[in-house]
Amino acid sequence: MQKIKLENINELLQSMAQIGKVYAPIEKAGQVNYYEWNKDAKLRLDVLNTVKSAKDVFFPQTEDLASFKTEGKEISIQAEKPLDEDFAVFGVRACDVKSFDILDKVFIEENTDEFYKARREHGVVISHACNEPEETCFCTTFGIDASAPKGDIETYTVGDTLYWLPVTDKGKEYSAKLGNILEEADESQVNKQKETIKAIMDKLPLKDVTTQAFGAGKTMEYFDRPEWKELSEACIGCGTCTYVCPTCQCYDIRDYDTGKSIERFRCWDSCMYSDFTMMAHGNPRKTQTERFRQRFMHKLVYFPDNNNGEFSCVGCGRCVAKCPISMNIVKVMKALGGK
Repeated sequence: MQKIKLENINELLQSMAQIGKVYAPIEKAGQVNYYEWNKDAKLRLDVLNTVKSAKDVFFPQTEDLASFKTEGKEISIQAEKPLDEDFAVFGVRACDVKSFDILDKVFIEENTDEFYKARREHGVVISHACNEPEETCFCTTFGIDASAPKGDIETYTVGDTLYWLPVTDKGKEYSAKLGNILEEADESQVNKQKETIKAIMDKLPLKDVTTQAFGAGKTMEYFDRPEWKELSEACIGCGTCTYVCPTCQCYDIRDYDTGKSIERFRCWDSCMYSDFTMMAHGNPRKTQTERFRQRFMHKLVYFPDNNNGEFSCVGCGRCVAKCPISMNIVKVMKALGGK
């Protein structure tokens, strides 16, 4: 384990930037999201949840795929190439780290998305433990330990010091490139901090939320439950829950006419929208109740059905905090699961 004083963290980030781009939780216009770091950036390691998750680094909200130009009867196609340079993502919380495993199952394990795969191969994930988990957190429901955030490198803030622990071979190779910017440290202070974090997690209001009633093979049990109608009545279909979610992976592909060429891009989409997966005859889910049910059935039943029982939620609490009508996966689980 190594360490550096927080007052020198910009020196650390500068050394990291010499290896490749560094994305970190940075404040802009009063909001904190993952942006590329520079010496003038306002780093916010103290903010627990960025507005959008670190997913945005590996699966961007918008992404160019190809461009098309016509000259007479000739059509030329210029395809975008997957990323081919190393980078690091700094300050990722344990819940967001876990979300990458879920996205890997979607974009790599069955049908490979070359754009996502390239970013995962070139990206080093540097996680950061949660010193003060929020009341909306329930990551322990999904077996996530906020005091051991995993990733390629784990970091911890204890007092005025940042502790640095390479975990994977990729993390160790990256750390070796930093030279002497970090000094050796023992783990005693970090171990104490871990116990403090676990004690906080044990006192959070959502600590008893359980997935026991859900999982693979539950489709027929829950699909026609009458609670769906009541739960969805206030839903306005804004899609906020899907855009702040670290595991939602739905996207649309669109073409944009610039006047000189056609630009093809993909962008995040939401199953909560009335035009989601629109086909010639319309949307297969015509009511908000059906769309609402789809979102939560996918998280709690459909995804586990297809992925050895793993749920498509990491308990980050963003949807709990951001839903404008205060409807979220926790309320759904309690209404349907009885707890």
